[in-house]
Amino acid sequence: MAAASCEFQLPLAADDLLRGDSSRHYVVQEVLSVRELPPAIAAFRAAFRGRGALAVLQHFDTVYSLLRHFRALGATAKEDALELMMQVVTHHSNELSTILSDSGLSHTDRDAHLNALKMNCYLLSGLLEAFEMEAFKSGLAEVDPAGKNKKSRTKVSGFSWEDEREPLLRLLTQLLQLDLRQLWSGLVVEEEFVSLLTGCCYRILENSNIGLQRYRATREAATHLLATALTHYDHMFSATLKIAQMLQHFEHVAPLFAQAVTLWAKEYGLKSIVGELLREIGQKCPQELARDTSGIKGYAVFITELAEQIPALVLSNMSVLLRHLDGENYMMRNAILSAMAEALLQVLNGDQLEEAARGTRDHFLNTLQAHICDVNGFVRSRVLQLFTRIVQGKVLPLTQFLSVVSLAVGRLKDKSVVVVKNAIQLLAAFLSNNPYSCKVIPINMVDMLEVCLQAEYMQYGVAPTITPEEEWEAMLPEVRAAARQILQPLQEEEDEEMLEVEETAEGTSCSCCAGFCPGENSGDSPCDNGSLTIEEAVLEEQPQEQPQMELVKQEMLVQYLQDAYNFSVKITEALSLISKLMYENSVSVVQEAIEFFVTVSQFGVPQALLGVRRMLPLVWSKESGIKEAVLNAYRQLYLSPSGDSERARAQNLVCSLSLIMVDASLGTIQCLEEIISEFVQKDEIKPAVIQLLWERAFCKPQGLLLLVIDIYCKVSSALPVIPLSLPFHRGKPEIIGSNLDVLVTVGLAERVCEDYRLAEEVCNAISKLPARGKNNVPFRLPQEQALFVCLSEAVSNGFAQPSSHWIPFMEAAITLIYQLAECPEKICAHILQVCSQKALENLQETDGVSDGASSLPTFLLLHLVSLVGQVALRQVAHLEVSVSAELRRRRILREEEKTKKHKERSDSRNDTTMEEELGLIGASADDTEAELIRSICETELLDEKHLFSAFVPLVLKICNNPGLYSDPALRAAAALTLGKVCMISSEFCDSHLRLLFTMMEKSPLPVVRSNLIIAAGDLAIRFPNQVEPWTPHLYARLRDPCQSVRQTAGVVMTHLILKDMVKVKGQVSEMAALLIDPEEAIVGVAQNFFNELSNKDNAIYNLLPDIISRLSDPDCGVDEESFHTIMRHLFSYITKDKQTESLVEKLCQRFRTARNERQYRDLSHCLSLLPISERGLHKLQDNFDCFADKLQDPAVYSCFQAVLVRFRRAFGKPETKVRMVGGKQKAATFPFFLAGCRRQPLSAANRDDDDFVTPRPQALRNNKCAQKSHRRKKTVITFSSDEENSSENGKQRGGEGLEI
Repeated sequence: MAAASCEFQLPLAADDLLRGDSSRHYVVQEVLSVRELPPAIAAFRAAFRGRGALAVLQHFDTVYSLLRHFRALGATAKEDALELMMQVVTHHSNELSTILSDSGLSHTDRDAHLNALKMNCYLLSGLLEAFEMEAFKSGLAEVDPAGKNKKSRTKVSGFSWEDEREPLLRLLTQLLQLDLRQLWSGLVVEEEFVSLLTGCCYRILENSNIGLQRYRATREAATHLLATALTHYDHMFSATLKIAQMLQHFEHVAPLFAQAVTLWAKEYGLKSIVGELLREIGQKCPQELARDTSGIKGYAVFITELAEQIPALVLSNMSVLLRHLDGENYMMRNAILSAMAEALLQVLNGDQLEEAARGTRDHFLNTLQAHICDVNGFVRSRVLQLFTRIVQGKVLPLTQFLSVVSLAVGRLKDKSVVVVKNAIQLLAAFLSNNPYSCKVIPINMVDMLEVCLQAEYMQYGVAPTITPEEEWEAMLPEVRAAARQILQPLQEEEDEEMLEVEETAEGTSCSCCAGFCPGENSGDSPCDNGSLTIEEAVLEEQPQEQPQMELVKQEMLVQYLQDAYNFSVKITEALSLISKLMYENSVSVVQEAIEFFVTVSQFGVPQALLGVRRMLPLVWSKESGIKEAVLNAYRQLYLSPSGDSERARAQNLVCSLSLIMVDASLGTIQCLEEIISEFVQKDEIKPAVIQLLWERAFCKPQGLLLLVIDIYCKVSSALPVIPLSLPFHRGKPEIIGSNLDVLVTVGLAERVCEDYRLAEEVCNAISKLPARGKNNVPFRLPQEQALFVCLSEAVSNGFAQPSSHWIPFMEAAITLIYQLAECPEKICAHILQVCSQKALENLQETDGVSDGASSLPTFLLLHLVSLVGQVALRQVAHLEVSVSAELRRRRILREEEKTKKHKERSDSRNDTTMEEELGLIGASADDTEAELIRSICETELLDEKHLFSAFVPLVLKICNNPGLYSDPALRAAAALTLGKVCMISSEFCDSHLRLLFTMMEKSPLPVVRSNLIIAAGDLAIRFPNQVEPWTPHLYARLRDPCQSVRQTAGVVMTHLILKDMVKVKGQVSEMAALLIDPEEAIVGVAQNFFNELSNKDNAIYNLLPDIISRLSDPDCGVDEESFHTIMRHLFSYITKDKQTESLVEKLCQRFRTARNERQYRDLSHCLSLLPISERGLHKLQDNFDCFADKLQDPAVYSCFQAVLVRFRRAFGKPETKVRMVGGKQKAATFPFFLAGCRRQPLSAANRDDDDFVTPRPQALRNNKCAQKSHRRKKTVITFSSDEENSSENGKQRGGEGLEI
């Protein structure tokens, strides 16, 4: 049936055209087969050439059949059909522009063109839908080889559907821009027709790849088509619903529609669609969105993107979205808060806001501040990011500064790493954009401000201690009298008017009455001239207003300074918190903390130097990101100095680095050396800097005074420069070798007597020379070298001088001699002989002067003992390291020569045998060499023939007679020397360990105890068998009353335990006790120990039972609160499910052996710290008999309740519910056991006795347990401590307290 005689109705589905009333609507007569389609398409093409676009009225069935068989057709037929239909629609569009302007169009022609238009658009949109579906399926199969082949075939044929979409959409847009209403007799265009064309846009936008940059033109074409439909065809309602639906199901369309809506609002004036879309989103139920989160992300992104582009329109419709701030989904809250921030940044800013806008701004700011403490970490993090933008945009009112800063400082303690990171960024933004110039005001400045304010009050005659109301009441009688006299000549009324004057006077402010001077009494007149007029009174008042204005200005200044002080207090508080964050586990937080201190330093905050120093140890971090952050921080702070010339910049750089060196510890200097050596190796340090260091330190002594002024140091100015020069030479050690003569001449010959510290640093600089030369030959200098001559003379000459810096220099000199000299023992023996001779000469001089007992000066004994200890230690190290390595090197060379000679004379089979023999010989040779070195140390070094034997009795005498030798420095040096001498021989060490550990425990000097702890740690590594029985004495120093001794003991024990040099046993609880030490540095040592220990497999898990047992003992001295703190830290390392389940069972079993209430409570608290899983709860239920009778204690009961609460939270998750269904609901009965046992009363025996006695289980329960054990044999839990004390517990079951 021809379409001209009936109406073509757009179908809802393609099959609708196959059925229907053929008398009224068009119905497809025949669906052609695939074979019949090519000639039919050709006929359609020929008809189109003859009749134009109306040819579709007779050939609609042809293209319809093609759509039905689209998948079965070849690519050529599909492309030809698309090309034909685009030609038809283009021709029809051009015709309609002329036809619609013809007023004489007949009704028949109008119906024909209307049917042709609907048919053509239907067929074209059908082809678009088919091609889009085919492209989508091919996109899914791109990973297969077939996809690659298809792509190549498409490229060869020259057809690409992605390139055809844009012209097709532009064609449809051109068609919609016509006045198509005339085809509908001037009425409204069918909604189905508009939906047909706009549906093409929506279908294309559903493609996930449409957001790519290469499809930008296609997106713009779709946007303009929809804009035309919205403008001319009342598509608003349908578009709102469709866009909301697509936002819910396709996440990628959110930014696309945000751009589209922005374009419609700005270029097409369609601002109402913004309100419609936001209202549609706002009407969504928050509870439903919380349950079904499929579309929330699309809504959130759309709101955020839209607020960034058109914030004013979003602001006018913000009220419809506010209900989602109380919803459970955090993404919607983030989106709305982001929209508020955009409104603040782009709309609600400036000082010219109206009152309503100002109120809206304050409301938004208050809302943002409230959500800084949101329950969700992502919301807290997002709000901090928004405030960072607000602060950087300088739109935060000054009145809100301190409140936001306080909230940001509070978030530094947040559990979420992302929140902490953004809080640091916000504080950095505050510093960069603060109105106070970031000048930290001292605390005593507040008192100065108050004094200034008091002075201003006094200056202008205002008493600050009296309120204006009180002052006015006191002045009121005199003011009334003065007013009567002034106004009397002008008064013509009677007493009523006088009452009005009095009321006027009472309502006047204090400032207006400052011009009246009260008389001596209430009856006196304020002025002598009784005829004073009102004009004259006003003129006298005007000069009095000027002081009042000045006072207001001063009050504003004081308030400004007070705000600046409060801001400085908060920043100072933040500095201390952020400095602790630099050692967190999160790499991003550490990087932000480092960057924050860079910002603080650039603003000149004095406390920033502490943070800059604190980040130095991070240069040794294993995380490359953290190490690089530290290097970048110092690169920004010190490698970009100011100055007009290169030399001026070098001077500023040296002075800045010297400031860090002042009062720096050895660890700080080593870290700085590592940083600067990195810069030197990368050639980031200019040669002018190194040259300047040499000039200031040696070549130009007159320049040293300048450095003194630069670094505000009154001691030797070269001291900060020499250690500062070390890292420069570490990167390029050849600098030291080329300037060795200068170092020796200036540092060790000319100026050594002036300052031993300079000589010490020169020795440290020379020690940076490489230890090996070419061919791995040790780098050694002859004994006659000027370096060693100068060192020997400097040590010998300074021996008899009472200098506190001689000992450090001597140690550096002896170390350098053993490192670089050939036969260093001869040089050091000569030094010992010379110094001993000087001591004897001094003793003889004393004998000749005094008639009584003779004695050496204390400093000589101190120097002598220190020299002996250093030479002994270096001699042992020389034998163990240098001599042993040289013996091995020479042996290897000999073996290589023998191997080469043997290869020339033997065949391959004998070669193999010889290589095996050489390998065995090499291993035995290593043992022989080690035995040789050991025998030398054991038998020769402390032999009577050796020089050391002459000094050992002196050292022992000083150590054994603390009353006779009472000088603290001498006793400390003697103790340290004793430890060094013990390093020589195991026999000597074993015989004097009792003396060493007695001094370690009994000595009243902390420095002696610290030195001996370090010595004992070295001895434990060298002679572990001899020191092992004394290990408890080492652990005992962890409870030393002196903070420095505890810290030293903690560091030593950390190294020994991590290197497995001492047995841990249960004494590791002493290390755990350091976690509650009052000193922060000691707590850091303990935390570092357990962090490193946690890297070993199951180390902390294996030690936990012993730690719990020992620390829960009341005799241990750890209170319950401290015990809880320790356990919270240790249980944070328990992360594996198997470890948790095993610990649950072990802790339950411990309830049986616990004998006091404190241990019950501690064990239950430990259980509450474990993340109980389903299997863990089953373990609790299986071991219910172990702790059932302990639940009478409220603290124990509350801990088990906490366990159940934590489990219920996990049980409340959907995935946990699914796992629990199907036979795993046994754990759900545990709360009923717990509640029932809680209600049972205590037995009479347990109420009367002081010691809590575990009651015997009932017979029925035993029977049940026996049946269970018959079915499944329960694992017997044993502990190391239980095994150790099993015999004692068997004999003394009811005696002393729990020993674990």
